Amino acid sequence: MPDVRSLASLTTFLRALAASATLLATGALHAQALPPGVRLGMTAEELQAALPAAERVQRPQRLGGGLVGNWRAAPVEMAGLLFEPTFFFAASELRRVEYVAAAQATPDNGAAAFAALVQWGRGAFGNELASRDPGSAYAAWVSNDTDVYVQQVSDPRRASVRLVYKARQLRDGSEL
Repeated sequence: MPDVRSLASLTTFLRALAASATLLATGALHAQALPPGVRLGMTAEELQAALPAAERVQRPQRLGGGLVGNWRAAPVEMAGLLFEPTFFFAASELRRVEYVAAAQATPDNGAAAFAALVQWGRGAFGNELASRDPGSAYAAWVSNDTDVYVQQVSDPRRASVRLVYKARQLRDGSEL
């Protein structure tokens, strides 16, 4: 006959584990959405109105296509890592929001956070387009006029996890 106390302890443990997983998943799911009031295509003034604590970056990041990451907001915890959001503008419009977390201090170089974000993406956007190389992993989705992707770089010296929302740019095949 099974020990009733062992079964009760096991049941209590499993309930606590399930509750913890639910809280962790809920916190991770909430954080991946763009901040309230923020949308791609808005101006810097609209970003400031939506995120009054956002501040200009002293040394803006520059990307192709004229993108300049010249605004940042307070770090956000997602999937167990602290992500720093940067807002990229081109032609006076918000075109890209990038969340980046350093992961070299984690034993798995951010693999668990990447897996949690991919799981979130599947729930939010459906199946992903994915790739995996020896030093990185990538998962991407399309949602209306927005491309969303998650990337993990697992090099121990510069391990990181990145979540990016960017304005979808369709190209004519003749331009390629």
